[in-house]
Amino acid sequence: MRILQICNKPPYPPIEGGPIAMNAITQGLIESGHQVQVLAVNSSKFAGKELPEEYQTKTSYQEVDIDLSIKPLQALINLFSLKSLHVERYKIKALYNKITEILKNQEFDIIHFESIFLAFLIPIIRKYSNAKIVIRTHNVEHLIWKRLANNEGNLLKKIYLHHIANTLKRFELKILNKADGILSITEQDAQFFREQNVQTPITGLPFGINLKSIKIAQRNTKTEKPSLFFIGSLNWQPNLEGIEWFLKEVWNRPDFDFSEYELHIAGRHTPSHLYEFANERTVIHGEVDDALQFMANHDVMIVPLWSGSGVRIKIIEAFLMEKAVISTSVGAEGLNYTNGTDVFIADDASSFSNSIHALLKDAENCKKIGTNARKLISDFHNNELIINKLIDIYKEL
Repeated sequence: MRILQICNKPPYPPIEGGPIAMNAITQGLIESGHQVQVLAVNSSKFAGKELPEEYQTKTSYQEVDIDLSIKPLQALINLFSLKSLHVERYKIKALYNKITEILKNQEFDIIHFESIFLAFLIPIIRKYSNAKIVIRTHNVEHLIWKRLANNEGNLLKKIYLHHIANTLKRFELKILNKADGILSITEQDAQFFREQNVQTPITGLPFGINLKSIKIAQRNTKTEKPSLFFIGSLNWQPNLEGIEWFLKEVWNRPDFDFSEYELHIAGRHTPSHLYEFANERTVIHGEVDDALQFMANHDVMIVPLWSGSGVRIKIIEAFLMEKAVISTSVGAEGLNYTNGTDVFIADDASSFSNSIHALLKDAENCKKIGTNARKLISDFHNNELIINKLIDIYKEL
């Protein structure tokens, strides 16, 4: 089949959750013998310029540069609009011109959107192509902002975040009904959309990982004490909200004693104020060169998320590395886990504290949880099996 994969960010290099999930689809389809062309929005002005020649050739990669930064006046004006600010940022002439050019010169069987944000292009696609249109939802996008709004203490910020959530919800549910098929990254998200009366056929299609291509990194440094770690992009608000909560409500809480442990925090775009938490038992690394090696060098991963949706790719990577993970219920959404068997679920500060001690004081239990987590990934997130399911969905459409 001939497939056009449209991405709201460059899928290469696959160094964070979204690109990792997109690239798994790209590579899986190519390895299965299908033709994949990638069109991506590049807001960073660098990712597409680092592409290996082989990737460029196989995907006929093209991109459109868009400045996605939100200006204060733009945000203020949007308060009086029913349009989603997050979607409107993408609507530039260069993107319309690029998709028109591609569709006038090539034919496709499937046009596959990664996330909803560029799906406003559906009308122009219908004009120039007979391809079936699929939207892969990485999250319930508006739900992220609704949760952020509910957790916000500042009244003005709460009002604004609710506006963001409501306008995004209006767009999200409307645009999903214009596609021919929906692929939700978790069955939980798929069921949510069905309950919101989305009429387009929806299939839960989990994130896949190539188990053969990723080797478990070996520890190459030794921490002085048993160590917790957090890793994730810190320009994504749910990650920042979560680690700030953990630092204030758990790690530095006076009545919790974690003096015998270390905490290591890594992430792209680490804000300057987070370094204020650094001390002899709290290390702020900023961006690290090798995320899997960083995971290998520490013992237990924490995922204190309260506002996310979809599935956390970093948890799947940690499971693949046979790492024990402590997560909130929100953080572990979309995983077919058993609490206490392959992950520890903690939805308040005391539960986090108890879980930390239970794992870092018992190396054998920590190892057993990690082994079970690896098996969970092997059973439910094998990319070869997931790609076969995806191809079957394409053929049915």
